[in-house]
Amino acid sequence: REFEAEIRFYSGDDPLDVWDRYVKWTEQAFPRGGKESNLPALLERAVKTLSEQRRYYGDPRYLSLWLKFGNCCNEPLDLYSYLHSQGIGTTLAQLYITWAEELEARGNFKKADLIFQEGLQRKAEPLVKLQSHHRHFQARVSRQAVLQLEEAADENDVELVGAAEPQRISLAELKGLGKKIVRAPVSRVGAALKVTNQNRSFQNPASQQPSNNPGFAVFDENSASGPMIPVLTPQPWAAPPAPRAKENELSARPWNSGRRPRSAASSGMEVTWPKPSFTPYVEELAQQQAM
Repeated sequence: REFEAEIRFYSGDDPLDVWDRYVKWTEQAFPRGGKESNLPALLERAVKTLSEQRRYYGDPRYLSLWLKFGNCCNEPLDLYSYLHSQGIGTTLAQLYITWAEELEARGNFKKADLIFQEGLQRKAEPLVKLQSHHRHFQARVSRQAVLQLEEAADENDVELVGAAEPQRISLAELKGLGKKIVRAPVSRVGAALKVTNQNRSFQNPASQQPSNNPGFAVFDENSASGPMIPVLTPQPWAAPPAPRAKENELSARPWNSGRRPRSAASSGMEVTWPKPSFTPYVEELAQQQAM
């Protein structure tokens, strides 16, 4: 209320000072912001009220109000373009630093560098601060460019290695081999191909020739002749495998060997029940109704 009253009845030469103190007090009283602070509305009132006083266009306090108001906007870049077109803060380094940082955060490094260059050409104050931020910006961009080149080189190496080694094609169309007997093709890649080639190179030529009375037939999926599916010959068991141990398992016995004891009810004999040791209570009203 005191700030509102001071703004309403202010008669001094620096109305920006009241708005600047009002905004700083609001930020300190409501550090988390929110609806209670009403900071966006306050900033909008401040910049619109002072928009006609061009003497504040080069004032850092007025530019600070605009930049804080830009943080509350949906698109800060549009606000920075408006400030640049109106000549607000164009002689101050903070405008170009904030503008370039927003572009850098969005990945537009080329335009961010152009903003820095324009600020340097205008010799925005403080010039040393602008030059320092520009150097740090160039270092970050260079470091990121080097990382991208290293990642691209790693990807190229992986692609070259993948191109040198044959790859198995997934979900590809299978074309049958053979005229009379159609078989699915076999595609081996990587370690499986190396192991297969080594086994073939170390085979004995004499052992590859079939003997007169072979004990078993070797199935070769790559050969054109021979049985398609290996036939398993029955092997005699010396003893059946032992069953697993089961707990609480009853031993086998004839089902009709045991006899169930006959009860007195099933024998047709009259069953006498003992009399209770107490007298049941009967209401007199119920006994009269029954009579």
